[in-house]
Amino acid sequence: MIEYSMQQPDTKPSNSAAEAIDDSQFHQLGAHLLQSIELALEAADDLLDLDLDVSRQGGNVITIQFRDRSVIVVNTQPPLHEIWVAAKCGGFHYRWAGSMAKPLWLDTKTGRELLSDLSEFASAQAGQPLTIALK
Repeated sequence: MIEYSMQQPDTKPSNSAAEAIDDSQFHQLGAHLLQSIELALEAADDLLDLDLDVSRQGGNVITIQFRDRSVIVVNTQPPLHEIWVAAKCGGFHYRWAGSMAKPLWLDTKTGRELLSDLSEFASAQAGQPLTIALK
């Protein structure tokens, strides 16, 4: 499937209302995000018997292996204050665009929201609908 964007190729999505975050806040937000992803996937695995293998390496990398042996990797990139996702459909970088009260990570190319994309990627690889949200 090909998606078209109305943005100019050199335009990067941004949210001018985003709160600036420092390194400490990035680490806090990143840890909360990764924990939420783990919890959502473990709950989905228990409920739907997806045979997922969710593991954490080095504190900032989650590897999700699906029944078909395909993998999604989610990791924080502290120097860039970004979250990177590698899935069967490609690699994606998400930049902070929210507030501490309302976290939001947007793809640097498309402007799509991280958890929505991750839910879509995981659903495709699991063969069943999954929803990943912050806890």
